[in-house]
Amino acid sequence: MRLLLTSDTHVPARAKTLPEALLAAVDDADVVIHAGDWTDEATLDLLEARSRRLIAVHGNNDGPALRDRLPEVARAELGGLRFAVVHETGPAAGRERRCAARFPDTDVLVFGHSHIPWDSTAPNGLRLLNPGSPTDRRRQPHHTFLTLTAVDGTLSDAVLHRLPPRI
Repeated sequence: MRLLLTSDTHVPARAKTLPEALLAAVDDADVVIHAGDWTDEATLDLLEARSRRLIAVHGNNDGPALRDRLPEVARAELGGLRFAVVHETGPAAGRERRCAARFPDTDVLVFGHSHIPWDSTAPNGLRLLNPGSPTDRRRQPHHTFLTLTAVDGTLSDAVLHRLPPRI
């Protein structure tokens, strides 16, 4: 099962549209996971229409219309793994411990908010993934998104995609 992880798209404030490389990856994915901060319903509509399956949450910058359509936490079983998706996880210090306590029945936690790519594993085995942002790199060197494969309870082929600078 091919997964695409993205977050913090912030369209149209940070970009007029989603990057073409991200949209091409959406077309190739079996499941698209968005960890919040859409800021507009048009981007949600686009990914709902274009994705085979979309799993998504709202973020702190999403208004009432998006909050009405999206949960704060989403859960799904994908490729034999229990996924949870949430926008915010708090400060980096202690993140693994906090998230392991908050999501005890989860194998993979996808989160956003910081715009900083993250891949770590808590002592209990919980894998924490943040794909960064394809439109707002903040202090990061690149705009990013993440793809990986989930099969038979195993994640593999994790690739952090670095997008070219916007002109």
